[in-house]
Amino acid sequence: MKSQDETLEDWCRALLQAFELEDVEVDVDEVLALAGVAAHSVVRPAAPLTTFIAGFAAGMASGSGQAPDSVSMQAAMGVARALAMDYAAADSAAAAQQPDSGPAVSSGNPGA
Repeated sequence: MKSQDETLEDWCRALLQAFELEDVEVDVDEVLALAGVAAHSVVRPAAPLTTFIAGFAAGMASGSGQAPDSVSMQAAMGVARALAMDYAAADSAAAAQQPDSGPAVSSGNPGA
């Protein structure tokens, strides 16, 4: 039985082959790390969305000749990682600025 890492590597190769991108190097661990940052800094469903958009941006940059594949991928993942971390920091700062209303006070009327 293959390990998870072996399965992911095989799957990555199969995807690259299906899209005729056999010469593209993908750092699976780096992509998964970005997904983890997005999932924990934003919300869990942000992980696949973030990795998809970062990959799309890298492809656009590479395809237009702005930068080689590896540079485009690293740049796109770096932007996405920084944005996710900034999002979490801004969200935490906003929550800290919310006044604490304290415990809820009952009116004594159970129907109210």
